[in-house]
Amino acid sequence: MKIIKNQNGGSLTIALEGRLDTSTAPELEQAIKGSLDGVTELVMDFARLDYISSAGLRVLLSAQKTMSKQGSMKVIHVNEMVMEVFEVTGFSDILTIEQ
Repeated sequence: MKIIKNQNGGSLTIALEGRLDTSTAPELEQAIKGSLDGVTELVMDFARLDYISSAGLRVLLSAQKTMSKQGSMKVIHVNEMVMEVFEVTGFSDILTIEQ
């Protein structure tokens, strides 16, 4: 998985490429935790994310909890397969998702 971070003032966009699974979720968790100081808007760009597992969902939930205290978080450009995982798990009701 490739993680691309782009910060503009209080807005941080994290774009993911590849698979977010058990082996890559810790890497994303570290990337998020080390980047949220002073961030009021977190945007997760999933345009090139092929797959997400329960480990990836856990990282998203943790980021959502953190951002609910200091600003907002949204997920953009979600493909059909990842959206199906969000819907089946109920994450589509928890996360702000924009196509």
